[in-house]
Amino acid sequence: MATEESKRRAEALIPNFQFERVLNQDEAGRRITLYGQVDSQPALLIFERAPFPDAEEYLSVLAANLRSITNLGNNDIYSWFLASGGPILKENENDKFADFKVDLICPCTDKHIKKHSRQGYRFVTETPEIYREKVRPYMQLNREEGRLNWVFNIIEGRKEVEDVIYRTPLGRDGDEGFLMLPNLHWDRKTIEALHLLGIVERRDIWTLRDLKKKHIPWLRHMKAKLVDATVKTYPQIDTDQLKLFCHYHPTYYHFHIHVVHVMLEATSTQSIGKAIGLDAIIEQLDSMSGDGETGMDSISLSYTLGEASDLWTEIFEPLKNSGGASQPQ
Repeated sequence: MATEESKRRAEALIPNFQFERVLNQDEAGRRITLYGQVDSQPALLIFERAPFPDAEEYLSVLAANLRSITNLGNNDIYSWFLASGGPILKENENDKFADFKVDLICPCTDKHIKKHSRQGYRFVTETPEIYREKVRPYMQLNREEGRLNWVFNIIEGRKEVEDVIYRTPLGRDGDEGFLMLPNLHWDRKTIEALHLLGIVERRDIWTLRDLKKKHIPWLRHMKAKLVDATVKTYPQIDTDQLKLFCHYHPTYYHFHIHVVHVMLEATSTQSIGKAIGLDAIIEQLDSMSGDGETGMDSISLSYTLGEASDLWTEIFEPLKNSGGASQPQ
């Protein structure tokens, strides 16, 4: 577990951030990504509005403690304002209620900057041929560059042990071994914003493209285990309040399943062209003709890509320019 000293060192990084430019801000204005430096190293600072605390001691004084109130407009009984909120606590008292959720990436890489920068998007179709000849080698290269070391460290219990909320004993369950931990964007308190990751131990499945008809029983069993683990860990949640899906393309090429509360706001990570429901994947496989080796690598998949992503610049943009890309219908 993190020591108090390591926590203090990490917390000391935030005030040292030297702002240089804004990379992105979402349409609702609730999240902003800044680029700058921390101790002469490139860094990303990501501010996100935290959920409102539901504590009576906070809510009972919230309205009275609003500051810098600016009226934006009025319409009959309706008015709009901007304001700074939250109680002002006594001097030298630690702030009990956070107004922001903050992520720090330091040192950040060019890939981080590209991912978090505002950019145009394209909707592409990845045919079985494009997957086999272009995308699969790209995945292989990404795996060989050591980008999965952090995942393997979690699976093998060397890192983030304190963050794992459920796991089967390492190695005991073979292909059915898995662990669950919170997605980094979840505050770990707001149940209706619950977002967990189910990471499997097996390493032969990189993405949903590796799933075949022979994996249907495994997928159904994994779904049941993930749901069961979630409701046992959070008994205030019912099984029909959970959604399970996979990303394509995922952030990293080791198979994992997202488990979210149905009330979680459907941001771009749950949109068409990014998220594919686990039940839909199982149904797709079940409806395919062929033997157990028939799978998701035999169909075309359409999804969105950022214009700054390597998949676009290295694969789909050259294919488009050469006339070899399959256009979405």
